[in-house]
Amino acid sequence: MRNMTDMDFSRTPFIVIWEVTQSCDLACLHCRANARTCRDHFELTTRQGYDLMDDIASFGSPLLVLTGGDPLKREDLYDLITYSVAKGLRTSVSPSVTPLLTNESIRKLGEAGISRIAVSLDGSTAGIHDSFRGVRGSYARTLEVLSECGKEGIPIQVNTTVTRYNIRDFENIANLIAGFGPVLWSVFFLVPTGRGKVEDTISPEEYESVFEKMYELSKVMPYDIKSTEAPHYRRYAAQARAREKRSGICPLEAAAGTLRDTIGRAPRGINDGKGFVFISHRGEVYPSGFLPLSGGNVKNESIVSIYRTSPLFTRIRDYDMLKGKCCVCEFRNICGGSRARAYAVTGDYMESEPYCVYMPVKYIPAESNEEKTRSLGI
Repeated sequence: MRNMTDMDFSRTPFIVIWEVTQSCDLACLHCRANARTCRDHFELTTRQGYDLMDDIASFGSPLLVLTGGDPLKREDLYDLITYSVAKGLRTSVSPSVTPLLTNESIRKLGEAGISRIAVSLDGSTAGIHDSFRGVRGSYARTLEVLSECGKEGIPIQVNTTVTRYNIRDFENIANLIAGFGPVLWSVFFLVPTGRGKVEDTISPEEYESVFEKMYELSKVMPYDIKSTEAPHYRRYAAQARAREKRSGICPLEAAAGTLRDTIGRAPRGINDGKGFVFISHRGEVYPSGFLPLSGGNVKNESIVSIYRTSPLFTRIRDYDMLKGKCCVCEFRNICGGSRARAYAVTGDYMESEPYCVYMPVKYIPAESNEEKTRSLGI
């Protein structure tokens, strides 16, 4: 595998998500896909899936995640995984916790060669989690799945979507999952698309509160923690490290937990369309699964060409074209704001991140240099 530090995100994505189906037996209240029980006749076929993975492999070795809906609704899932692994792709799968996810299917996923199973857990109690999933008993089975993956020796990623329904449960979830030995906790921040509603989101101030908890938890938890659709967490972390350094605390020591992520982390922050690409069940290529604008379709064009040259992708990676305070933000090159959330809230994917409280120096009226420096957190 090529050195990840050499990756040029205008040429090569770090992560490729393929939504192999939108079919799913759950009814999650925040589902971006509006999943339904029946499969779509226009899904990519097995042969088209193999061709797609051939193209993805030509990028080098990006992380490939097979998601849905529920990937287990496809009878060819194990064949797709076997083919992907044979092509040298680091392959992960994100199944729904339904009766399809049996102990036998977990074993078969491991035998097919997956690098990781990602499982969603949105509450530390059955009451909270099951209300998210729309199915009673989902919480209990999720814990059983986490335990079974551990027995099979399959690395675990836990996905949690933060909304107003579980924000007060955040630290409880963090403590609960520690007992299952995950390698990564991926904290998703709701983008109001699909079934996700604006009224389900947390406030910009609550984002900062969750960021603080994530940063402090990253120092003590035995697993890695990352944000999804909240690139401004990187701004928060940079400010926090600067404050610690100013206070005489070594930031590296403060966050010295051993990274357990077995797949590897991106050499720098990725964002919608920048190090990240999403392929829908019908082959449409989006900068993110939460940003339903297509740069092309893999049934007609190579994923490589779409990612590198389509006007949508080249524009979304050009941070000189950002609008509002994101355009002048000192942290824009490590953050860039969620382009998906900007689109969902404002209708313009180049607008400012609407759930960020930070005011860039150039966006603040005349102040003393001391006040400006303080606003930067340095």
